[in-house]
Amino acid sequence: MDTASVELYWLPLGAGGMRLVRWNGRLYETAAAHRRHREALDLYHSALSVRLDGDRHVIEMAPVWRTKEPDRGVLAEGPVGLRWLGRSPLFRYEIRRWRHGTIPDAAEAVDSPRRLSTDAEQARRLLDLVPDFPTVTWGRDELHVGDMWNSNSLTSWLLARTGHRMETIELPSHGRAPGWTAGILVAARQGTASPRQLAAQ
Repeated sequence: MDTASVELYWLPLGAGGMRLVRWNGRLYETAAAHRRHREALDLYHSALSVRLDGDRHVIEMAPVWRTKEPDRGVLAEGPVGLRWLGRSPLFRYEIRRWRHGTIPDAAEAVDSPRRLSTDAEQARRLLDLVPDFPTVTWGRDELHVGDMWNSNSLTSWLLARTGHRMETIELPSHGRAPGWTAGILVAARQGTASPRQLAAQ
């Protein structure tokens, strides 16, 4: 049995009965597809599960109101939509590194989990790096990379920063993950990934 692993989950946007999120996502994707003269795709949110030294950690970026478990490993928070809206808990997200945690919608994950690594040092670096994630506004491009910042940015930033092979990571068929490219490009600025690693767009 492997003592360390990094696993990726692809979760349909709006999983877990979040109908408003699913509806808004479909509107967004329909408009984006129309602008770019392409077919509308299914949208996905990502999360990571990291096993190390007998412990399992869930890493995810989610609205602060989504889960009320008191010991869910919250390391940081940031605003959603507009920075000033972040004064309200309804418009804030949190970054979790949740020891023995759960992915609330894991039962709805598609083609998951995908094991990306079994290297203990790589898993340790990834866990250590979570508090350094830039908590800029969810849904905006404040870092000027041409892609919005969101939960997929957290996943791709952590994987790129820790040397995972981003070019080998694929989305489920007919899927798209807004924000994925943003995480890779910001990691590239920090000297830990290259733009050629753009995958799972």
